[in-house]
Amino acid sequence: MKQIITILIAALTMMSCANNPGAQDNSRAVLDNILSRKSVRSYTEQDVTPEQVETILKAAMAAPSGVNLQPWRFVVVRDEATKEKLAVGFNKMIAQAPVAIVVCGVTTKDDGQPNGNWTADCAAATENLLLAVEALGLGAVWTACYPYDVRMDPTIEALGLPEEVKPYCIVPIGYPAGEDKPKDKWKPENIHYEKW
Repeated sequence: MKQIITILIAALTMMSCANNPGAQDNSRAVLDNILSRKSVRSYTEQDVTPEQVETILKAAMAAPSGVNLQPWRFVVVRDEATKEKLAVGFNKMIAQAPVAIVVCGVTTKDDGQPNGNWTADCAAATENLLLAVEALGLGAVWTACYPYDVRMDPTIEALGLPEEVKPYCIVPIGYPAGEDKPKDKWKPENIHYEKW
């Protein structure tokens, strides 16, 4: 089944890029990156450079945003003691990663009204972040904070977040220590055309 999907994607890519040969290579690279993304929970001691982190954050901030409010905020954490505070419960890998990025959202608009889109916007930014990590040959995993108080409260305290800013998730990042593989999540039965 995966081979059929790959063939279909390749055929569609070739048709859409027939008038622009360079675009075909770019399209294939983007699709390969998306299909190669995986959750990585163990890391080597090799550092992640500030330049890599900036590239990752630029990709995150290129995400779509409702009414272009861009409520996302990012806290880059390298300090060992702070990472230990963030590593609660199943999130122990945060303490082992060279760097963690905490994706936060401003929950109110400029006029003080609630921003109902902040979680969707932060989710889009997080996915872009993860794809950038994959493209750079790094590994990461999305660890949830919101809406769990037991995960949000220690994060708010450790980072000193203001009241209107909530931690959405924490993404530990590093060079993969193992051979993690992407999961095949293709399920045609989850697709409906025209109506349910």
